[in-house]
Amino acid sequence: MIKTLVERTKKPTPKFFRVIRNIGLTLASISGVVLTAPISLPAGVVAVAGYLAVTGGVMGAISQMTVEGGE
Repeated sequence: MIKTLVERTKKPTPKFFRVIRNIGLTLASISGVVLTAPISLPAGVVAVAGYLAVTGGVMGAISQMTVEGGE
């Protein structure tokens, strides 16, 4: 199974999922900036940033595993 996952990550990703992956990476990096801000932020903002980090990570991981063509 591990070999299959590695092979899937090396195959070409469809354009739509590359866009989704980039959006997910952007969300994760924005939330990282908010979470590590040197100023005190409201609890709601920090909570939303945590959710965005998880969402961005999941979007990036799932879209990277999508490959072109069928088997």
